[in-house]
Amino acid sequence: MRAYRMFSDGHSGLTEVASPVPQAGQVRLEVLATGLCQSDLHVLDATGVRSATAWPTPYTLGHETCGRVAELGTGVTGVHVGDQVIVHGPWGCGQCARCATGRPNYCDQPDPDAAGIGLGVDGGLADEMVVEAGRLVPADGLDPALAATLADAGLTSFHAIGGCRDALAEPDALVLVIGVGGLGHLAVGILAALSNAHVIAVDVRADARDLARACGAATACAPDDVVGALPARGADVVLDFVGSDATMALAARSLRRAGDLVVIGSAGGTLPIAKGTALPLGARVHVPFWGARDELAEVVGLARDRGLRAEITTYSLDDADQALDDLRHGRLLGRAVVLP
Repeated sequence: MRAYRMFSDGHSGLTEVASPVPQAGQVRLEVLATGLCQSDLHVLDATGVRSATAWPTPYTLGHETCGRVAELGTGVTGVHVGDQVIVHGPWGCGQCARCATGRPNYCDQPDPDAAGIGLGVDGGLADEMVVEAGRLVPADGLDPALAATLADAGLTSFHAIGGCRDALAEPDALVLVIGVGGLGHLAVGILAALSNAHVIAVDVRADARDLARACGAATACAPDDVVGALPARGADVVLDFVGSDATMALAARSLRRAGDLVVIGSAGGTLPIAKGTALPLGARVHVPFWGARDELAEVVGLARDRGLRAEITTYSLDDADQALDDLRHGRLLGRAVVLP
């Protein structure tokens, strides 16, 4: 089969490998769609939190996957050949209390050799993949390209928003979303589906601002125009989907007292935390990572029942390099999804 792999010398590319065989408790999936995101670029280009070659190589990329069950390993129950599923990607020890409750994203004993499916462990940027059956979330009836985006872009956004429930419950709650990319535009859609908050989206690109409005943002503006778009009190919640020095500084300046600043993007920015400096009094800073398996099921429900949608550009697996290059150079609006 074909698989897009990361190699020890730092290069990546499409290659032929043997089809995987499921072991006990595992299933083999026919991959239907795999999303690409900035996290893939951060590891490939060594520009973010972790370099791809910091994990043992080779491995297959792709941490955002929808597939069809093709084969069951021994002992697998509750899953059937032909089921369409999404893979819950975070990687944990499998033994601690958080892993046992479906929250390996916050594992107490994280594996230094992997962060998730496709991030140190063979992922879904391939014709087939093998995963543990317990990672699967049913996704029958959804368009596979949309379903794939829910595994990270949807789940991470949902989890980030879920940590701000108290601030979102404020009368006339206002949310500032910085960065309307693959995750940011889904976050706007999730906010529209789950809250009555007034959402202001921020992006340097005019077409991204148009997308934010189409997803439910009340207002969209360029970074230089944020001050004029915000009330003097600031935003109850700021979701930073970029995470650079510039966006984190903007986020801090825009936050209301006792507001929630959520840094989702991994662009490597920093922000000083001390009383009387960048952050307003009472501020809460969140640094969420991915999300729980139960939350992924809730995001699937939003897509099924509440019309949550994603802006998607599709590519063939043979064109994975082109997809990554388009993502790297900002030629994409929304999410890139590879269809094998």
